[in-house]
Amino acid sequence: MKGALLVAGTHSDAGKSVVTAGICRWLHRQGVRVAPFKAQNMALNSVVTAGGAEVGRAQAMQAAAAGAELEAAMNPILIKPSGERHSQVIVMGEPYTDADARSYRTLKDELRPIVASALADLRSRYDVVVCEGAGSPAEINLRASDLTNMWLAREAQLPTLIVADIDRGGVFASLFGTLALLEPDDQAHVAGFVINKFRGDQRILAPGLDQLQQLSGRPTLGVLPFVQDLWLDVEDSLALDAGGAAPESAPQPGGDTLDVAVVRLRHISNFTDADALRGEPGVRVRFTRSAADIERADLVILPGTKATVEDLELLRNAGLDTALVARAALGKPILGICGGYQILGEHIHDEVESRRGSVPGLGLLPVTTNFAAQKLRRLRSGSSPWLNCTAGGYEIRHGQPRLNGGTNLPALLIADDGEPDGAVSDAVLGTSWHGVLEHDAFRRALLAWVAARSGRRFIPGTQPFADVRAKRLDVLGELIEQHLDTAALSRLIDQGLGTQLPTITTEKRQLAALPDHG
Repeated sequence: MKGALLVAGTHSDAGKSVVTAGICRWLHRQGVRVAPFKAQNMALNSVVTAGGAEVGRAQAMQAAAAGAELEAAMNPILIKPSGERHSQVIVMGEPYTDADARSYRTLKDELRPIVASALADLRSRYDVVVCEGAGSPAEINLRASDLTNMWLAREAQLPTLIVADIDRGGVFASLFGTLALLEPDDQAHVAGFVINKFRGDQRILAPGLDQLQQLSGRPTLGVLPFVQDLWLDVEDSLALDAGGAAPESAPQPGGDTLDVAVVRLRHISNFTDADALRGEPGVRVRFTRSAADIERADLVILPGTKATVEDLELLRNAGLDTALVARAALGKPILGICGGYQILGEHIHDEVESRRGSVPGLGLLPVTTNFAAQKLRRLRSGSSPWLNCTAGGYEIRHGQPRLNGGTNLPALLIADDGEPDGAVSDAVLGTSWHGVLEHDAFRRALLAWVAARSGRRFIPGTQPFADVRAKRLDVLGELIEQHLDTAALSRLIDQGLGTQLPTITTEKRQLAALPDHG
């Protein structure tokens, strides 16, 4: 098998990432060398490759599904919102520029060759590349500047599937309307549809599928069932409202449940740091903006943020700073990660991200953070002498926390190169390492410490988090194998579009095509 495919959707969060990852996993299990690709990703969840490039977390998950090593070419453009109407643009894993929505559109002409080159490079090295679109291809106000949906389909001659979420209702109108709004040359690349999150008897759905094919000239290649607690690394915090985080599990016999509250910051980033906690028996994780939740939880996590100073200000406006300070005074555990760690410190000097200058932090750790123009991006491995265990993670940050002079606090982590990271002050912990909770020894040692502080009994699980994630990816592959027409899918990838597909026309479009219809 040799070829490529584009998975588009009727809207954001329709299931593009799930279907893309599922196809990658299905092909990988068939022995096919496959890679994921997303031309442009807007997300605050990102990771670092082995080469030090920053890419979207969803592409890291898809690369894992494909059994491929993550690289910058899989997500050549990453847009990270860093405040109101302002974003950092990362190109091939490196910071490129800062832009707002209007100025970013002017960059598209210089970015298109980079996207095309990255995809061509992957296709030269892999048997199959499964591309994921962004948003909807029918965002007609953005079509002229598109580089991740139908422009990509035309440029790379990709057969395209359109995915719709039936759980939201209006699935037939969404699919047909998306197709009908596309220009004829764009429609020519749409080969079929996939319906996601179906509940009930598919025989009731069948007449609609038949009529959709009659109207559009395109088949529905499959109907994916709704799967309770289907979890995978997601792109943005919208998924938190849809239950996109990992499901929790019951405690081990004789164990207690630990309650973990993750503060839901406005510009929360890498909230998937907390996913591994739910892989442990008896750990309940909630994302919250409630002072009461902060007060009563066994562990509070202040996560990463792409707008550290702005989120600190919002914490104060909501009174959550008072709740965190009161919690620390009672000796109840708090863990700050990256931006959350910086917020827990005494001072933040920022002329880079917020450009607000010097701002007081919460004062729970004797740390001062200075923002540097150069972003630090690297994988880390080492240990936690404080918890007496191994650890690892990755860093993506402009902020550079430093312990204030005269302070003799233990570091939370020590890298293999001897560089200390983070700080521990009574029950308040901080680290710049994302992903550290995915390391089984560190996570379980931390939870045991939290349980001891809370007077609870924690009995850790025995299954490595990597195995939990692999099983979840296998579920995605099985969804594709069992519920999509994989023979038709294989033909699309291997042979392309084949016969010419009909164009959906409307009176308005026909009139608009006339030189004078006034």
